[in-house]
Amino acid sequence: MTLPRFYPIFDSADWLRRALPLGVKLVQIRIKDQPAPQLLGELALAQELCREHGATLVVNDHWQAALDLGCDFIHLGQEDLDTADLAAIRRAGMRLGISTHDHAELDRALALAPDYVALGPVWPTILKKMKWEQQGLERVGEWRRLVGAIPLVAIGGLTPERARAAFAAGADVASAVTDITLNPDPEGRIRAWLEATA
Repeated sequence: MTLPRFYPIFDSADWLRRALPLGVKLVQIRIKDQPAPQLLGELALAQELCREHGATLVVNDHWQAALDLGCDFIHLGQEDLDTADLAAIRRAGMRLGISTHDHAELDRALALAPDYVALGPVWPTILKKMKWEQQGLERVGEWRRLVGAIPLVAIGGLTPERARAAFAAGADVASAVTDITLNPDPEGRIRAWLEATA
């Protein structure tokens, strides 16, 4: 499977309204701590926006809501794998992306035949406190060899410039969060990303 090379992650459908018209074709919605009705509404809106713009929506974590809404793609962290109904996800035909940070997690992910494997943080990240230090480009190259033909997503501290280095090391896709959402000109930054990953 081939995925677009630029993969931004946002926490609301409002961000999708800004990003999708610029040409973003693969986007993750990552919503934490929202009541179920509000969460469902936000995911349904995100799905509708992606369909309007011919983009692929990846739902982070909320696999049951994604199933209920008929979404096509789910991203699970390692903790989420403990509780997700992977058989139901597969029966529904949903594609699956999985976060990895070390060899044990990668082995677990590969056993599930994911549609992509994410590795992070490649560079230090301010998004969330993590027990893993930066993985570095050497680890990207190692993961490239280990995952075979499965698409490899680099995440953590990426910029358009660093994305080029991640691609050279073996990543297929570069993901960004705060490089866009904390930028004084998010739309301009998205355009720079699209240019760097074209």
